[in-house]
Amino acid sequence: MKKLLLATVFCFSSLFAVAQSGYEITINLKNSTDSIAYLTFYQFDKTLIKDTCTSIKNGKIVFKGKGKLDKGIYSLVSQGKAIYFDFFIDDNTQKLELKTEASQNIGKELTALNSPLENEFFGYVQYINQQNKDFQAYKQTTKLETKKDTLALNKKAKDLEKNINDFEEKFIVDHKGTYIADVMNLKVEKLLKDIPKASNGRPDSLQVYKYYKKHYWDNVDFKDDGIVRNPFLNNKMKRYFESVVVTHPDSVAVEIDRIMSKTKQGSLTYKLLLAHFTYTYETSKMMGFDKVFVHMSDNYFKTGKADGIYDDNEVVQKIIKRADKLKPLLVGATAMDLFMTQAEDFPKLKAMGFEDAKNSEEMTNVYYKNANEVAKLFVKLSDVKADYTVLIFWDVDCSHCQKEVPILLEQYNDLLKEKKDVKVYSVYMQHEGDKYLKYIAEHKLPWINVYDGAHYNNAVEKYDVYSTPVIYVLDKNKVIKAKRIDANQLKMIVNAIDYDAKKGK
Repeated sequence: MKKLLLATVFCFSSLFAVAQSGYEITINLKNSTDSIAYLTFYQFDKTLIKDTCTSIKNGKIVFKGKGKLDKGIYSLVSQGKAIYFDFFIDDNTQKLELKTEASQNIGKELTALNSPLENEFFGYVQYINQQNKDFQAYKQTTKLETKKDTLALNKKAKDLEKNINDFEEKFIVDHKGTYIADVMNLKVEKLLKDIPKASNGRPDSLQVYKYYKKHYWDNVDFKDDGIVRNPFLNNKMKRYFESVVVTHPDSVAVEIDRIMSKTKQGSLTYKLLLAHFTYTYETSKMMGFDKVFVHMSDNYFKTGKADGIYDDNEVVQKIIKRADKLKPLLVGATAMDLFMTQAEDFPKLKAMGFEDAKNSEEMTNVYYKNANEVAKLFVKLSDVKADYTVLIFWDVDCSHCQKEVPILLEQYNDLLKEKKDVKVYSVYMQHEGDKYLKYIAEHKLPWINVYDGAHYNNAVEKYDVYSTPVIYVLDKNKVIKAKRIDANQLKMIVNAIDYDAKKGK
Protein backbone atom coordinates (compact mmCIF):
# COMPACT_ATOMS: atom_id res chain seq x y z
CA MET A 1 0.00 0.00 0.00
CA LYS A 2 1.21 3.47 -0.84
CA LYS A 3 2.24 5.70 2.03
CA LEU A 4 0.26 8.87 2.40
CA LEU A 5 1.28 12.22 3.79
CA LEU A 6 -1.87 13.82 5.19
CA ALA A 7 -1.67 17.50 4.37
CA THR A 8 -3.51 20.37 6.00
CA VAL A 9 -6.52 21.31 3.92
CA PHE A 10 -6.00 24.47 1.89
CA CYS A 11 -9.56 25.73 1.98
CA PHE A 12 -11.30 27.78 -0.66
CA SER A 13 -14.80 29.05 -0.05
CA SER A 14 -16.10 27.28 -3.15
CA LEU A 15 -14.59 23.88 -2.36
CA PHE A 16 -17.22 22.40 -0.09
CA ALA A 17 -20.49 23.78 -1.45
CA VAL A 18 -23.51 22.59 0.47
CA ALA A 19 -26.09 20.69 -1.52
CA GLN A 20 -29.59 19.57 -0.59
CA SER A 21 -28.76 15.87 -0.94
CA GLY A 22 -25.76 14.52 0.92
CA TYR A 23 -23.29 11.75 0.27
CA GLU A 24 -23.00 8.29 1.77
CA ILE A 25 -20.04 6.06 0.98
CA THR A 26 -20.32 2.59 2.51
CA ILE A 27 -17.30 0.30 2.34
CA ASN A 28 -17.36 -3.29 3.55
CA LEU A 29 -13.71 -4.07 4.20
CA LYS A 30 -13.66 -7.72 5.21
CA ASN A 31 -11.03 -8.75 7.79
CA SER A 32 -10.11 -5.15 8.54
CA THR A 33 -8.77 -4.47 12.03
CA ASP A 34 -8.90 -0.67 11.71
CA SER A 35 -10.84 1.32 14.28
CA ILE A 36 -10.56 4.53 12.29
CA ALA A 37 -10.45 5.28 8.55
CA TYR A 38 -10.15 8.38 6.41
CA LEU A 39 -11.76 9.53 3.18
CA THR A 40 -9.21 11.62 1.30
CA PHE A 41 -9.07 13.23 -2.11
CA TYR A 42 -6.40 14.44 -4.49
CA GLN A 43 -6.09 18.17 -5.09
CA PHE A 44 -3.37 19.01 -7.59
CA ASP A 45 -0.10 18.37 -5.67
CA LYS A 46 -1.69 17.50 -2.31
CA THR A 47 -3.80 14.78 -0.72
CA LEU A 48 -6.40 16.17 1.66
CA ILE A 49 -8.80 14.73 4.23
CA LYS A 50 -12.52 15.05 3.50
CA ASP A 51 -14.06 12.80 6.15
CA THR A 52 -13.22 10.47 9.03
CA CYS A 53 -14.99 7.32 10.19
CA THR A 54 -14.45 6.50 13.88
CA SER A 55 -17.18 3.89 14.31
CA ILE A 56 -16.03 0.87 12.27
CA LYS A 57 -17.91 -2.35 13.06
CA ASN A 58 -16.91 -5.67 11.49
CA GLY A 59 -15.03 -3.84 8.77
CA LYS A 60 -18.02 -1.68 7.79
CA ILE A 61 -16.89 1.88 7.10
CA VAL A 62 -19.39 4.64 6.44
CA PHE A 63 -18.62 8.19 5.36
CA LYS A 64 -21.72 10.35 5.42
CA GLY A 65 -22.37 14.05 5.09
CA LYS A 66 -25.02 16.62 4.27
CA GLY A 67 -23.05 18.31 1.52
CA LYS A 68 -22.42 16.92 -1.92
CA LEU A 69 -18.98 15.50 -2.63
CA ASP A 70 -17.14 17.31 -5.39
CA LYS A 71 -16.28 15.04 -8.26
CA GLY A 72 -12.76 13.71 -8.05
CA ILE A 73 -10.59 10.73 -7.26
CA TYR A 74 -10.96 9.73 -3.60
CA SER A 75 -9.11 7.22 -1.46
CA LEU A 76 -9.85 4.98 1.48
CA VAL A 77 -7.00 5.45 3.94
CA SER A 78 -6.20 3.23 6.88
CA GLN A 79 -5.55 4.38 10.43
CA GLY A 80 -1.89 3.71 9.62
CA LYS A 81 -2.10 6.50 7.00
CA ALA A 82 -1.74 4.16 4.01
CA ILE A 83 -4.03 4.09 0.96
CA TYR A 84 -6.18 0.99 0.58
CA PHE A 85 -7.54 1.92 -2.85
CA ASP A 86 -8.77 4.79 -5.03
CA PHE A 87 -12.23 5.30 -6.46
CA PHE A 88 -13.99 8.12 -8.25
CA ILE A 89 -16.92 10.28 -7.24
CA ASP A 90 -19.20 12.14 -9.65
CA ASP A 91 -22.83 13.22 -9.65
CA ASN A 92 -23.95 9.60 -10.05
CA THR A 93 -21.90 8.10 -7.21
CA GLN A 94 -22.87 10.21 -4.21
CA LYS A 95 -24.46 7.08 -2.75
CA LEU A 96 -21.85 4.39 -3.24
CA GLU A 97 -21.37 0.95 -1.74
CA LEU A 98 -18.07 -0.90 -2.14
CA LYS A 99 -16.79 -4.20 -0.86
CA THR A 100 -13.45 -5.96 -0.79
CA GLU A 101 -11.10 -7.79 1.53
CA ALA A 102 -8.26 -6.24 3.52
CA SER A 103 -5.48 -8.34 2.02
CA GLN A 104 -2.25 -7.97 0.05
CA ASN A 105 -4.23 -8.03 -3.20
CA ILE A 106 -7.03 -5.76 -2.07
CA GLY A 107 -7.85 -4.49 -5.56
CA LYS A 108 -8.51 -7.93 -7.02
CA GLU A 109 -11.84 -8.38 -5.21
CA LEU A 110 -12.82 -4.71 -5.14
CA THR A 111 -16.42 -4.30 -6.30
CA ALA A 112 -18.99 -1.53 -6.46
CA LEU A 113 -22.46 -2.89 -5.70
CA ASN A 114 -24.38 -0.01 -7.28
CA SER A 115 -22.16 1.52 -9.97
CA PRO A 116 -21.28 -0.38 -13.18
CA LEU A 117 -18.92 2.40 -14.28
CA GLU A 118 -17.05 2.27 -10.98
CA ASN A 119 -16.57 -1.46 -11.57
CA GLU A 120 -15.16 -0.79 -15.02
CA PHE A 121 -12.70 1.62 -13.46
CA PHE A 122 -11.71 -1.04 -10.93
CA GLY A 123 -11.30 -3.44 -13.84
CA TYR A 124 -8.92 -0.98 -15.47
CA VAL A 125 -6.85 -0.74 -12.27
CA GLN A 126 -6.75 -4.51 -11.98
CA TYR A 127 -5.63 -4.78 -15.62
CA ILE A 128 -2.76 -2.34 -15.04
CA ASN A 129 -1.68 -4.17 -11.90
CA GLN A 130 -1.73 -7.53 -13.67
CA GLN A 131 0.25 -6.21 -16.65
CA ASN A 132 2.92 -4.84 -14.34
CA LYS A 133 2.94 -8.03 -12.28
CA ASP A 134 3.45 -10.14 -15.41
CA PHE A 135 6.29 -7.90 -16.58
CA GLN A 136 8.07 -8.07 -13.22
CA ALA A 137 7.72 -11.88 -13.22
CA TYR A 138 9.23 -12.01 -16.72
CA LYS A 139 12.04 -9.67 -15.69
CA GLN A 140 12.93 -11.76 -12.64
CA THR A 141 13.13 -14.97 -14.67
CA THR A 142 15.15 -13.45 -17.51
CA LYS A 143 18.94 -13.55 -17.37
CA LEU A 144 20.48 -10.56 -19.10
CA GLU A 145 23.57 -12.38 -20.31
CA THR A 146 23.49 -11.40 -23.96
CA LYS A 147 22.44 -8.48 -26.14
CA LYS A 148 19.58 -10.64 -27.34
CA ASP A 149 18.31 -10.97 -23.76
CA THR A 150 18.41 -7.19 -23.30
CA LEU A 151 16.59 -6.60 -26.58
CA ALA A 152 13.93 -9.13 -25.58
CA LEU A 153 13.39 -7.37 -22.24
CA ASN A 154 13.15 -3.98 -23.94
CA LYS A 155 10.59 -5.38 -26.39
CA LYS A 156 8.59 -6.78 -23.48
CA ALA A 157 8.59 -3.34 -21.83
CA LYS A 158 7.44 -1.66 -25.05
CA ASP A 159 4.70 -4.25 -25.49
CA LEU A 160 3.55 -3.57 -21.94
CA GLU A 161 3.45 0.16 -22.59
CA LYS A 162 1.52 -0.34 -25.83
CA ASN A 163 -0.99 -2.73 -24.24
CA ILE A 164 -1.72 -0.29 -21.42
CA ASN A 165 -1.95 2.67 -23.78
CA ASP A 166 -4.33 0.82 -26.12
CA PHE A 167 -6.47 -0.25 -23.17
CA GLU A 168 -6.64 3.32 -21.84
CA GLU A 169 -7.47 4.83 -25.22
CA LYS A 170 -10.32 2.34 -25.69
CA PHE A 171 -11.58 3.05 -22.17
CA ILE A 172 -11.68 6.80 -22.93
CA VAL A 173 -13.56 6.28 -26.21
CA ASP A 174 -16.03 3.84 -24.62
CA HIS A 175 -16.80 6.20 -21.73
CA LYS A 176 -16.55 9.56 -23.45
CA GLY A 177 -18.37 12.30 -21.55
CA THR A 178 -17.82 10.75 -18.11
CA TYR A 179 -15.62 12.18 -15.40
CA ILE A 180 -13.44 9.08 -15.15
CA ALA A 181 -12.73 9.24 -18.90
CA ASP A 182 -11.59 12.85 -18.46
CA VAL A 183 -9.25 11.71 -15.69
CA MET A 184 -7.85 8.91 -17.85
CA ASN A 185 -7.35 11.42 -20.66
CA LEU A 186 -4.90 13.29 -18.45
CA LYS A 187 -2.85 10.14 -18.01
CA VAL A 188 -2.69 9.03 -21.64
CA GLU A 189 0.17 10.40 -23.76
CA LYS A 190 -0.85 11.82 -27.16
CA LEU A 191 1.86 10.44 -29.43
CA LEU A 192 2.31 10.60 -33.18
CA LYS A 193 1.79 7.04 -34.40
CA ASP A 194 2.68 7.27 -38.08
CA ILE A 195 6.06 8.99 -37.83
CA PRO A 196 7.31 10.45 -41.14
CA LYS A 197 10.93 10.23 -42.26
CA ALA A 198 13.26 13.22 -42.14
CA SER A 199 15.55 14.14 -45.04
CA ASN A 200 18.28 11.91 -43.55
CA GLY A 201 15.99 8.88 -43.71
CA ARG A 202 15.54 8.68 -39.95
CA PRO A 203 12.28 9.20 -38.03
CA ASP A 204 11.45 12.92 -38.01
CA SER A 205 11.91 13.82 -34.34
CA LEU A 206 10.88 17.44 -34.97
CA GLN A 207 7.47 16.36 -36.25
CA VAL A 208 7.12 14.02 -33.27
CA TYR A 209 7.80 16.91 -30.90
CA LYS A 210 5.47 19.33 -32.71
CA TYR A 211 2.63 16.82 -32.64
CA TYR A 212 3.23 15.99 -28.99
CA LYS A 213 3.21 19.65 -27.94
CA LYS A 214 0.20 20.56 -30.09
CA HIS A 215 -1.93 17.69 -28.75
CA TYR A 216 -0.60 17.57 -25.18
CA TRP A 217 -3.72 19.17 -23.67
CA ASP A 218 -6.29 17.72 -26.09
CA ASN A 219 -9.74 17.29 -24.52
CA VAL A 220 -8.61 18.70 -21.17
CA ASP A 221 -11.32 21.02 -19.81
CA PHE A 222 -9.59 23.55 -17.57
CA LYS A 223 -12.95 25.13 -16.76
CA ASP A 224 -14.00 21.97 -14.91
CA ASP A 225 -12.66 21.99 -11.32
CA GLY A 226 -12.77 18.20 -11.33
CA ILE A 227 -9.57 18.37 -13.35
CA VAL A 228 -7.53 19.19 -10.25
CA ARG A 229 -8.95 16.40 -8.06
CA ASN A 230 -6.95 13.52 -9.47
CA PRO A 231 -3.35 12.26 -9.17
CA PHE A 232 -2.33 13.00 -12.77
CA LEU A 233 -2.62 16.75 -13.43
CA ASN A 234 0.31 17.83 -11.26
CA ASN A 235 2.80 15.46 -12.89
CA LYS A 236 1.43 16.23 -16.37
CA MET A 237 1.84 19.96 -15.76
CA LYS A 238 5.33 19.47 -14.36
CA ARG A 239 6.39 17.36 -17.34
CA TYR A 240 5.00 19.93 -19.76
CA PHE A 241 7.05 22.80 -18.38
CA GLU A 242 10.18 20.74 -17.75
CA SER A 243 10.30 18.67 -20.95
CA VAL A 244 7.97 20.10 -23.60
CA VAL A 245 8.05 23.90 -23.35
CA VAL A 246 11.25 25.61 -24.53
CA THR A 247 13.42 26.29 -21.50
CA HIS A 248 13.34 30.07 -21.64
CA PRO A 249 11.47 32.45 -19.30
CA ASP A 250 9.66 34.20 -22.17
CA SER A 251 8.42 30.88 -23.58
CA VAL A 252 7.32 29.72 -20.14
CA ALA A 253 5.40 32.97 -19.52
CA VAL A 254 3.56 32.59 -22.85
CA GLU A 255 2.55 29.02 -22.01
CA ILE A 256 1.37 29.97 -18.52
CA ASP A 257 -0.85 32.68 -19.98
CA ARG A 258 -2.20 30.24 -22.54
CA ILE A 259 -3.15 27.71 -19.88
CA MET A 260 -4.57 30.33 -17.52
CA SER A 261 -6.75 31.66 -20.36
CA LYS A 262 -8.39 28.23 -20.55
CA THR A 263 -9.50 28.38 -16.90
CA LYS A 264 -12.41 30.26 -15.40
CA GLN A 265 -11.17 33.19 -13.33
CA GLY A 266 -11.97 32.69 -9.66
CA SER A 267 -12.46 28.92 -10.01
CA LEU A 268 -10.55 26.41 -7.91
CA THR A 269 -8.49 25.37 -10.92
CA TYR A 270 -7.60 29.00 -11.63
CA LYS A 271 -6.57 29.63 -8.02
CA LEU A 272 -4.49 26.47 -7.67
CA LEU A 273 -2.67 26.92 -10.97
CA LEU A 274 -1.98 30.61 -10.35
CA ALA A 275 -0.60 29.87 -6.90
CA HIS A 276 1.44 26.98 -8.33
CA PHE A 277 3.04 28.99 -11.14
CA THR A 278 3.76 31.94 -8.87
CA TYR A 279 5.46 29.84 -6.19
CA THR A 280 7.33 27.67 -8.70
CA TYR A 281 9.04 30.60 -10.40
CA GLU A 282 9.50 32.67 -7.26
CA THR A 283 11.61 29.82 -5.86
CA SER A 284 13.14 28.57 -9.12
CA LYS A 285 16.85 27.76 -8.97
CA MET A 286 17.20 28.27 -12.72
CA MET A 287 18.97 31.53 -13.48
CA GLY A 288 16.75 34.07 -15.19
CA PHE A 289 13.45 32.40 -14.37
CA ASP A 290 12.61 34.98 -11.73
CA LYS A 291 11.45 36.87 -14.82
CA VAL A 292 8.45 34.54 -14.91
CA PHE A 293 7.67 35.40 -11.30
CA VAL A 294 7.78 39.10 -12.17
CA HIS A 295 5.47 38.36 -15.12
CA MET A 296 2.98 36.70 -12.74
CA SER A 297 3.05 39.74 -10.46
CA ASP A 298 2.62 42.27 -13.27
CA ASN A 299 -0.09 40.42 -15.16
CA TYR A 300 -2.13 38.78 -12.40
CA PHE A 301 -1.42 40.22 -8.96
CA LYS A 302 -1.17 43.89 -9.91
CA THR A 303 -4.24 43.66 -12.16
CA GLY A 304 -6.52 42.17 -9.50
CA LYS A 305 -6.68 38.78 -11.20
CA ALA A 306 -5.16 37.16 -8.10
CA ASP A 307 -7.84 38.44 -5.73
CA GLY A 308 -9.21 35.66 -3.55
CA ILE A 309 -6.29 33.28 -4.03
CA TYR A 310 -5.01 33.90 -0.52
CA ASP A 311 -7.14 34.49 2.56
CA ASP A 312 -4.84 37.33 3.58
CA ASN A 313 -4.47 40.13 1.02
CA GLU A 314 -1.16 40.95 2.70
CA VAL A 315 0.31 37.92 0.90
CA VAL A 316 -0.64 39.45 -2.45
CA GLN A 317 1.06 42.71 -1.50
CA LYS A 318 4.20 40.85 -0.41
CA ILE A 319 4.35 39.07 -3.78
CA ILE A 320 4.02 42.37 -5.63
CA LYS A 321 6.69 43.97 -3.45
CA ARG A 322 9.06 41.04 -3.95
CA ALA A 323 8.56 41.07 -7.74
CA ASP A 324 9.12 44.82 -7.92
CA LYS A 325 12.41 44.39 -6.09
CA LEU A 326 13.54 41.71 -8.54
CA LYS A 327 12.45 43.50 -11.73
CA PRO A 328 15.53 45.78 -12.05
CA LEU A 329 17.76 42.77 -11.30
CA LEU A 330 16.53 40.49 -14.05
CA VAL A 331 18.94 39.03 -16.57
CA GLY A 332 18.92 41.50 -19.46
CA ALA A 333 18.30 44.57 -17.29
CA THR A 334 20.92 47.31 -16.95
CA ALA A 335 22.59 47.07 -13.56
CA MET A 336 21.69 49.86 -11.16
CA ASP A 337 24.58 52.16 -10.42
CA LEU A 338 26.55 52.02 -7.19
CA PHE A 339 28.47 54.84 -5.52
CA MET A 340 31.05 53.08 -3.41
CA THR A 341 34.34 54.20 -1.86
CA GLN A 342 37.66 52.42 -2.13
CA ALA A 343 38.88 50.33 0.77
CA GLU A 344 42.06 52.40 0.95
CA ASP A 345 39.96 55.52 1.67
CA PHE A 346 38.66 54.06 4.92
CA PRO A 347 40.87 56.36 7.09
CA LYS A 348 39.50 59.44 5.32
CA LEU A 349 35.87 58.43 5.89
CA LYS A 350 36.60 57.51 9.47
CA ALA A 351 38.14 60.94 10.02
CA MET A 352 34.96 62.54 8.67
CA GLY A 353 33.00 60.79 11.43
CA PHE A 354 31.08 58.14 9.48
CA GLU A 355 32.20 55.35 11.80
CA ASP A 356 31.17 57.27 14.92
CA ALA A 357 27.60 58.06 13.83
CA LYS A 358 25.17 56.20 16.10
CA ASN A 359 21.94 56.47 14.05
CA SER A 360 20.64 57.42 10.61
CA GLU A 361 20.10 61.04 11.57
CA GLU A 362 23.71 61.44 12.67
CA MET A 363 24.88 59.60 9.55
CA THR A 364 22.89 62.00 7.35
CA ASN A 365 24.40 65.01 9.11
CA VAL A 366 27.92 63.66 8.64
CA TYR A 367 27.25 63.03 4.95
CA TYR A 368 25.95 66.51 4.16
CA LYS A 369 28.73 68.09 6.19
CA ASN A 370 31.27 66.30 3.95
CA ALA A 371 29.24 65.88 0.75
CA ASN A 372 31.76 67.56 -1.55
CA GLU A 373 34.71 65.56 -0.27
CA VAL A 374 32.75 62.30 -0.28
CA ALA A 375 31.68 62.84 -3.89
CA LYS A 376 35.36 62.98 -4.91
CA LEU A 377 35.90 59.54 -3.34
CA PHE A 378 33.05 57.75 -5.09
CA VAL A 379 34.00 54.91 -7.46
CA LYS A 380 30.91 54.35 -9.56
CA LEU A 381 30.03 50.97 -11.00
CA SER A 382 29.00 52.67 -14.24
CA ASP A 383 32.48 54.14 -14.63
CA VAL A 384 34.18 50.73 -14.78
CA LYS A 385 35.40 50.21 -18.34
CA ALA A 386 35.65 46.54 -19.30
CA ASP A 387 34.06 44.00 -21.61
CA TYR A 388 33.02 42.11 -18.49
CA THR A 389 32.46 43.44 -14.99
CA VAL A 390 32.14 40.91 -12.20
CA LEU A 391 30.10 42.42 -9.37
CA ILE A 392 30.49 40.58 -6.09
CA PHE A 393 28.95 41.39 -2.71
CA TRP A 394 30.71 39.64 0.14
CA ASP A 395 31.90 39.75 3.73
CA VAL A 396 35.36 39.04 5.15
CA ASP A 397 33.90 36.97 8.02
CA CYS A 398 31.47 34.96 5.86
CA SER A 399 32.65 31.33 5.78
CA HIS A 400 31.15 30.69 2.35
CA CYS A 401 32.78 33.88 1.02
CA GLN A 402 36.13 32.69 2.33
CA LYS A 403 35.75 29.64 0.06
CA GLU A 404 34.34 31.44 -2.97
CA VAL A 405 36.61 34.52 -3.13
CA PRO A 406 39.84 32.49 -3.72
CA ILE A 407 38.05 30.51 -6.44
CA LEU A 408 36.86 33.75 -8.03
CA LEU A 409 40.42 35.09 -7.93
CA GLU A 410 41.68 31.96 -9.68
CA GLN A 411 38.97 32.19 -12.36
CA TYR A 412 39.71 35.90 -12.81
CA ASN A 413 43.43 35.24 -13.33
CA ASP A 414 42.66 32.48 -15.83
CA LEU A 415 40.45 34.86 -17.83
CA LEU A 416 43.24 37.44 -17.89
CA LYS A 417 45.58 34.80 -19.25
CA GLU A 418 43.02 34.17 -21.99
CA LYS A 419 43.22 37.90 -22.82
CA LYS A 420 39.70 38.59 -21.61
CA ASP A 421 38.97 42.19 -20.68
CA VAL A 422 37.46 41.58 -17.26
CA LYS A 423 37.37 43.59 -14.04
CA VAL A 424 35.99 42.78 -10.60
CA TYR A 425 33.99 45.37 -8.66
CA SER A 426 34.31 43.86 -5.20
CA VAL A 427 31.86 45.21 -2.61
CA TYR A 428 32.52 44.52 1.06
CA MET A 429 29.15 44.57 2.83
CA GLN A 430 30.38 45.65 6.27
CA HIS A 431 32.25 48.72 7.54
CA GLU A 432 35.23 47.29 9.42
CA GLY A 433 37.75 48.94 7.14
CA ASP A 434 40.88 47.74 8.91
CA LYS A 435 39.74 44.13 8.64
CA TYR A 436 38.86 44.62 4.97
CA LEU A 437 42.25 46.18 4.13
CA LYS A 438 44.06 43.38 5.93
CA TYR A 439 42.19 40.70 3.95
CA ILE A 440 42.91 42.47 0.65
CA ALA A 441 46.61 42.66 1.44
CA GLU A 442 46.91 39.06 2.67
CA HIS A 443 45.06 37.60 -0.31
CA LYS A 444 46.42 40.07 -2.84
CA LEU A 445 43.07 40.96 -4.37
CA PRO A 446 43.91 43.01 -7.50
CA TRP A 447 40.35 44.21 -7.90
CA ILE A 448 38.34 47.39 -7.52
CA ASN A 449 37.90 46.85 -3.79
CA VAL A 450 35.15 49.08 -2.46
CA TYR A 451 32.60 49.38 0.33
CA ASP A 452 29.71 51.67 1.21
CA GLY A 453 31.84 53.95 3.35
CA ALA A 454 29.38 56.84 3.21
CA HIS A 455 26.34 54.61 3.86
CA TYR A 456 24.91 55.92 0.60
CA ASN A 457 23.76 52.87 -1.41
CA ASN A 458 21.78 50.39 0.69
CA ALA A 459 23.04 47.56 -1.52
CA VAL A 460 21.25 44.96 0.60
CA GLU A 461 17.90 46.21 -0.73
CA LYS A 462 19.12 47.49 -4.08
CA TYR A 463 20.73 44.20 -5.14
CA ASP A 464 18.72 41.83 -2.96
CA VAL A 465 21.77 40.73 -0.98
CA TYR A 466 20.02 38.66 1.67
CA SER A 467 23.07 36.39 2.01
CA THR A 468 26.66 36.50 0.82
CA PRO A 469 28.40 36.06 -1.48
CA VAL A 470 26.27 37.27 -4.41
CA ILE A 471 27.95 37.41 -7.83
CA TYR A 472 26.68 39.16 -10.97
CA VAL A 473 28.30 39.20 -14.41
CA LEU A 474 27.78 42.38 -16.47
CA ASP A 475 28.71 43.08 -20.08
CA LYS A 476 30.48 46.22 -21.33
CA ASN A 477 27.18 48.13 -21.24
CA LYS A 478 26.54 47.00 -17.65
CA VAL A 479 23.71 44.74 -18.75
CA ILE A 480 23.19 41.81 -16.39
CA LYS A 481 24.19 38.63 -18.24
CA ALA A 482 24.29 36.28 -15.27
CA LYS A 483 23.40 36.51 -11.59
CA ARG A 484 23.85 34.63 -8.33
CA ILE A 485 26.42 32.31 -9.84
CA ASP A 486 29.04 30.19 -8.10
CA ALA A 487 32.59 31.48 -8.45
CA ASN A 488 33.68 28.39 -10.39
CA GLN A 489 31.13 29.21 -13.12
CA LEU A 490 32.71 32.53 -14.10
CA LYS A 491 34.96 31.32 -16.94
CA MET A 492 32.22 29.18 -18.44
CA ILE A 493 29.75 32.07 -18.39
CA VAL A 494 32.18 34.60 -19.89
CA ASN A 495 33.08 32.15 -22.66
CA ALA A 496 29.38 31.47 -23.30
CA ILE A 497 28.70 35.21 -23.60
CA ASP A 498 31.61 35.49 -26.02
CA TYR A 499 30.27 32.60 -28.06
CA ASP A 500 26.78 34.12 -28.26
CA ALA A 501 28.24 37.51 -29.22
CA LYS A 502 30.18 35.94 -32.09
CA LYS A 503 27.00 34.25 -33.30
CA GLY A 504 25.23 37.58 -33.21
CA LYS A 505 22.77 36.73 -30.45
